[in-house]
Amino acid sequence: MESAVSPPPHPPELPEDARPRWPWWYGPVGFLAGAVSGLLAAGIAWAALGVDDPGESPAAIIVGTLLLDGALVAVALLFASFVRRPRPWHFGLRRTPFWPAVGWAALGLFTFYLLAAIYSVAVQPDVEQNVAEDLGADESTFGLVAAGFMIICVAPFAEEFFFRGFFYGALRTRFSVAAAAIIDGLLFGLIHFEGGSDGLLIVPPLALLGVIFCLVYEQTRSLYPVVALHSINNSIAYAAQADGGAVSLVFGPLMLVACALVPRFTRPAPAPVA
Repeated sequence: MESAVSPPPHPPELPEDARPRWPWWYGPVGFLAGAVSGLLAAGIAWAALGVDDPGESPAAIIVGTLLLDGALVAVALLFASFVRRPRPWHFGLRRTPFWPAVGWAALGLFTFYLLAAIYSVAVQPDVEQNVAEDLGADESTFGLVAAGFMIICVAPFAEEFFFRGFFYGALRTRFSVAAAAIIDGLLFGLIHFEGGSDGLLIVPPLALLGVIFCLVYEQTRSLYPVVALHSINNSIAYAAQADGGAVSLVFGPLMLVACALVPRFTRPAPAPVA
C-alpha cells in the first residue's frame, strides 16, 4: 500500500553561474591538510631517493617544494568538490577586462613597494630569504634555471591558486573583505618565515603583499592579475638574491604573457554572482 504522504522534494540545484559557497573553515583546515600531506609525500619521496638530509640537497628541496605545492592545489580541489564539482573559474581562473586589471595590478604593486620602502627605512630589517640558495641557484647553471623556474613560475601559480583562489574565497563566505584579506595575508607571510628572531622581520611586508593580492583579486575577480603580480615580485627578488637577472628576464615576461593570453583562449566563465 502506497503512503499518502509525499516524500520531501530535493533541494533545488544552484544555477550554473552561482559562485560556490565553501564553508569558511575549509580554508584553514585545507591548509593544514595540504601542509601535512605535502610533507608526508616529500618524506616518502626523500626516503625512496635515499636522501638522508634534504636540507643539504637542492634537488630534494625542489622535489619537496613541488609535492607541497601540488598537495595544496589538490586539497583545494578536493575540498571544493565536497560542495560542488570544481570549475576553473571557481578559483578565479577566468577572464577579466584587460586594462582595468592592469590598472589594479599596477596600483597594488606601487602601493606594496611604497609601503615596503617605508617599512625598510623605519625598521631596517637586516634579513634575506635563502630560498634561491636552498634550491641550488648558486651551484650550477642548471640549478640557477631550475630554482628560477620554481620561484618565478611554479610558486606564483600554486600559491595564488590556494591562498587567493581557495583560502580567501572560503573566508569570504563568512568574513568581510578586510578581515578575510588580513587573515589570508598573515598566513601568507608566516609560511615564508625561515626561523630566528630576525626572520620575523620579513613577515610584515610579505603579509602586506598577501593582503594586496587579495584586494586586487577582489576587484578583478580573476586570479591571472595576481599570479602576474606574484611573478613580477619574485622575478625582481630572484634577480637581486641569486644573480639570476637573465633567468628573471626570461621567465618573468613569459609568465606575464601567459597571464595575459591564456584567459583569451579559454571559455568565458559565467558572470560572477554573489
